[in-house]
Amino acid sequence: MTDSIARLPENYQPAPELLKDRIILITGAGSGIGRSAALCFARHGATTILLGRTMEKLEAVYDEIEAEGLPQPAIYPLNLEGATHADFESMCDVLDGEFGKLDGILHNASELGDRMTISDYAPDTWSRVMQVNVNAPFLLSKALLPLLDKSKAARIVFTGSSVGRKGRAYWGAYAASKAAQENLMQTLADELEDKNIGVNSINPGATRTAMRAAAYPAENPDTLLTPEDLMPLYLYLISEDSEGVSGERFNAQ
Repeated sequence: MTDSIARLPENYQPAPELLKDRIILITGAGSGIGRSAALCFARHGATTILLGRTMEKLEAVYDEIEAEGLPQPAIYPLNLEGATHADFESMCDVLDGEFGKLDGILHNASELGDRMTISDYAPDTWSRVMQVNVNAPFLLSKALLPLLDKSKAARIVFTGSSVGRKGRAYWGAYAASKAAQENLMQTLADELEDKNIGVNSINPGATRTAMRAAAYPAENPDTLLTPEDLMPLYLYLISEDSEGVSGERFNAQ
């Protein structure tokens, strides 16, 4: 575990069946990076669990995966904004009964909040961002650790941000929440050092997503990489190819 920024190994080529027989949960799976990860993981053999708050979006991703004849995914609708410890404990019971283990978690769901000064920031917005970006990943990870422990090589991946590494004006709760998420990643990695559970984070950088468009409305999206462009790094960190790598902060670009 270091404080430096890591990158995908040069010339990395994931095997076609890299994720065969692996069960991977993706939060925020209905769109953006989460959707791309769900499709990419399934194309490499994984059974994906699609978690999100909008059933219509989750069903659309489910249908895309089914249409390609890939491993049948599962849908787990949950609004992280209001999710409680009991909800995540119930999730653990359901997934244990259905799958008996969990090989990976991609913490991708995020709330942007407002772009404004701290002095003007609404307390209820701050609390909502912290709930989705910090409290929910903590509660979900805590509840599902027993299932990850049943995997021979489990992985937890957090989707971070550059403002989580160095705060910037007007990024408010989002920057603070991503900094907390980076620390949570490092804490988990340190605590799980003696287990075969790797924990890392990815800063996607400027990517063509709805959240990026909301943060930078004047930006030309055609100048940005797509979520699909970033998938080799996500594949590497969610798979056994990243054996021995934990507590690291990666840049996707």
